Amino acid sequence: MGRQRRKLEDSSDRGQWASKREYVLVVAGSVVGLGNVWRFPYLCYKNGGGAFLVPYGLLAVVCGIPLFLLETSIGQYTQEGFITSWWNLCPLAQGIGIGQLIISLCFFIYILIEAWALFYLVFSFSPQLPWATCENTWNTADCLGLQNLNSSNVTTNHTKSTSPAAEFWERRMLGMSGGIEELGSVRWELALCLLACWAFCYFSIWKGVRSSGKVAYFTATFPYVMLLVLLIRGLTLPGASEGIYYYLYPDINRLANLEVWIEAGSQIYFSYSLTAGTLNVLGSYNDYNNNCYKDCFFLCLLNSGTSFVAGFVVFSVLGFMAQEQGVTVDTVTESGPGLAFIAYPQATALMPLPQFWTVCFFLMLILLTIDTHFVIVESFITTVSDLFPKLFRAPVNHEIFVLIVCVSSFLMHLTLVTEGGIYVFQLLDFYGSTRVCQNFMAICQCVAVGWIFGADRFCSVIEDMTQHRPCVFFKICWKFTIPLLSLISLVLYLADYKHLRISDYVYPNWAYAVGWTMTLSSVVMVPLWAAGLMCFTTGTFKQRLCVLCRPVERPICKRRKVGEEEIDQLTNHLT
Repeated sequence: MGRQRRKLEDSSDRGQWASKREYVLVVAGSVVGLGNVWRFPYLCYKNGGGAFLVPYGLLAVVCGIPLFLLETSIGQYTQEGFITSWWNLCPLAQGIGIGQLIISLCFFIYILIEAWALFYLVFSFSPQLPWATCENTWNTADCLGLQNLNSSNVTTNHTKSTSPAAEFWERRMLGMSGGIEELGSVRWELALCLLACWAFCYFSIWKGVRSSGKVAYFTATFPYVMLLVLLIRGLTLPGASEGIYYYLYPDINRLANLEVWIEAGSQIYFSYSLTAGTLNVLGSYNDYNNNCYKDCFFLCLLNSGTSFVAGFVVFSVLGFMAQEQGVTVDTVTESGPGLAFIAYPQATALMPLPQFWTVCFFLMLILLTIDTHFVIVESFITTVSDLFPKLFRAPVNHEIFVLIVCVSSFLMHLTLVTEGGIYVFQLLDFYGSTRVCQNFMAICQCVAVGWIFGADRFCSVIEDMTQHRPCVFFKICWKFTIPLLSLISLVLYLADYKHLRISDYVYPNWAYAVGWTMTLSSVVMVPLWAAGLMCFTTGTFKQRLCVLCRPVERPICKRRKVGEEEIDQLTNHLT
């Protein structure tokens, strides 16, 4: 009888974190990612240095933390993925989950950055770093070695000269074609790196939270060790103080520029992993009485603190590189792939023991990407499994489903490792989850929770789970502040919209049409799904609206009640 009882309990249980520590590590690994290392420091420098911390900190308090708590609490309360959770909370808002499912598919592409970092890591063990010299087969006559990249050389032939790091990136690894119209052949070395990344992702999540929680013990903590090592090394380099000065020097006048505040809000949404549905899914594996209220403060502080420290790591090295080349820091400052795969490798090549520092940097980059990526894939799989629990929650079926997702994604992503793959990647990155998606989803979530479900009722839910009732500040943010600020950001983005460009390359019109189709595919799901539910629900318009705005019975209580009844029936039958 005991065996039958355990089997019944296991079949109805979707799983939970083995410990609170696993949850914190996985969420920390998910939200602390590339945005902290290659986006925040550049934005800080670009938007007023230390002055940028004012809008960043303020918006973290009024937008970041309240949204983080909202999404995590929804998952913990409903114990469901980001589609079924909205059905349980507010059926009319289920389109939010459908839109987030589309966004998560777009986020799958970020595994390519992990593949790039793995490619560089392999070459970091070479006796002579290939991006340090111009004596390689792929270099052109315009290449200037690092020792020659000083102020006099740069000014002599500035328009034509390129660095060996840039040529390794463009010609050796990417083999860049002339545009998205010329995809060319697959770069098979890069394809093997991509395959290795997807294989690691599969074995990290194939058992669900039972495996991903264990992987996070290493992947979430080791990047901090590497960050500390690189910080110590960076601060001891000559020229580091000049780089840090550029990073933090406050330009108070920049605070009057509205774009600075918009950039700060966008960075909060991006680095906190808001509106993507991942926080919802990770919270759904918590115990119902977990103190998510306290967790959100700690995790948000960890995220922002990591971003701030990463700025010292990046700009101390850029200051060193500027001094070595005899130029100012602003001439070597870049963001995104240009920082991670051109500027930083070029800087480490100038240090003593360059292979060691390059290996440290790319190991950190790989591990930062791994956590973020496998959480995105796990969120997608959890959400689909919650839609079809009988089909996908069975142990063997679940592992086969994960394998199908990983293999099919790898095959589709082969287009990203072609000679024109960088153009496809930039298009998906720019349009897959733009500020339009972020702000629109934030508005919809706050309207659904703050106005339809009810901010007071939601605070009572959090109090029931954590024994702590959120203060009135959170209700104000959910009902007024976040929707208003998100709407302003959305309108300003659309008013100042500029087409995506890579250097001097302009995409064809059909590419922009594809990009906007991706953007709108997630956004329009919210009103379309709501309209569809209104059409297929019976009753008058008012009756249908009342039914679709009314939450269902608390899901976890319903599941427990059904489970207890089934166990009692089985016990009575066996006795």
